[in-house]
Amino acid sequence: MAKNGKEKAASKKTCAHCQYKHTPREETSVRQLHSRLNRIIGQLNGIKSMLDENRYCGDVLIQVSAAESALRTFGYVILRDHLESCVTEEIKKDNTKIIDETMSLIKGLK
Repeated sequence: MAKNGKEKAASKKTCAHCQYKHTPREETSVRQLHSRLNRIIGQLNGIKSMLDENRYCGDVLIQVSAAESALRTFGYVILRDHLESCVTEEIKKDNTKIIDETMSLIKGLK
């Protein structure tokens, strides 16, 4: 019998720390996230090219700052999704430990 996406994801768990979302992301959300990531990858490749071209340090730093900002924004989008889905679901199950985990995640996004 062929496995669906959730069964495949569940069977790929290789350690106690690997987790998967209970509620899958919508296709449009995944496409938007991929688009953001592809732009960030493009920025990083641009920085790499700037180094290869021996570009002025100030110009490279401006691009590094832009990439950092884009990645931080990406993290905030994922955090919002986490709050709206994973955290909400766990609180409804009376799992308040999710709040401590989320606070740690927020602190890591500085």
